[in-house]
Amino acid sequence: MQRFLPPVFAAVLLAGCGYIGDVQPPLANVPAAIEGLTATQRGARLVVQFALPARTTENRPIQPPLALDLRIGPAGEPFNAEEWAAGARLIPDGKVANGIARYEVPLAEWTGREVVAAARTAGANGKPSVWSNYAIVEVVPPPEKPRDVAATATPQGVHLTWRARGGAFRVFRREGGPTDFAPVATVPQPEWTDATAEFGKRYAYRVESIVKLAREQEAESDPSDAVEITPQDVFPPSPPQGLRAAAAPNSIELVWDANQEPFVAGYRVYRAAPGAQFEKIGDAGLIPSYSDRGVERGKTYRYQVAAVSKAGVESPASGVAEASLP
Repeated sequence: MQRFLPPVFAAVLLAGCGYIGDVQPPLANVPAAIEGLTATQRGARLVVQFALPARTTENRPIQPPLALDLRIGPAGEPFNAEEWAAGARLIPDGKVANGIARYEVPLAEWTGREVVAAARTAGANGKPSVWSNYAIVEVVPPPEKPRDVAATATPQGVHLTWRARGGAFRVFRREGGPTDFAPVATVPQPEWTDATAEFGKRYAYRVESIVKLAREQEAESDPSDAVEITPQDVFPPSPPQGLRAAAAPNSIELVWDANQEPFVAGYRVYRAAPGAQFEKIGDAGLIPSYSDRGVERGKTYRYQVAAVSKAGVESPASGVAEASLP
């Protein structure tokens, strides 16, 4: 005769209508791995930064305190993670702010070698996470810090110059108040013009030397001392070019080539009647044309045009054009 096993039923608490489920294993409470660790040589130091994990491998909040374990050591060839971890130096005294850990580590002992930096964390129970990504850095002699940075206002923008040896430099700019410096240019020579600077606005600049390394990496110098400037619009525009005058039925029409300076606000038109000096007869906007309706037939008139900056500074006069109404 065929036999059947009886079904298994879950226990039901009759009084409380509760449910007794499967027994869950205890949580491991191991922090998740650090992601996105970066390591950059700046001067004679290695700057290492990474975000602290907020959750465990089981997606639970990490219970404080959170211990940090950053190590730096020679890369080795071939790289072996266990051998590296055993021989790498443990780096203390990292600074943590807003969930970001930052270390600045002296590099002199590793100059001319490749080092690997990696970090892990441990929660309150002491269980460590796995290692972060491994950041490999080629350590070079410290790039030269730029000095004697000077800023000069020009019609084309703020012109910067500095002194330093090197084949690449990065320029940083700060606008107005206490904002952070932001990179605005990388150039191969010790000078640069900030064509986006606006007259009447305060700026601060600083410069770093850059050494290009393998694997698209860079070594940076310490930043230069900052230089501040508030450029003022005291520069006259260039004289307008290509002035032409032609007779129309009841006027003399003037056209010329528009100035390319971004700080030009308009133009002033000058006229000289026969035997007289030039006098201003009107203003034109940014459209390079003017219609002179205050002329008499049979007389020949001479014209010149000047460009005017937004600060009211006038350029030298253009060449002369002349025309007459028949």
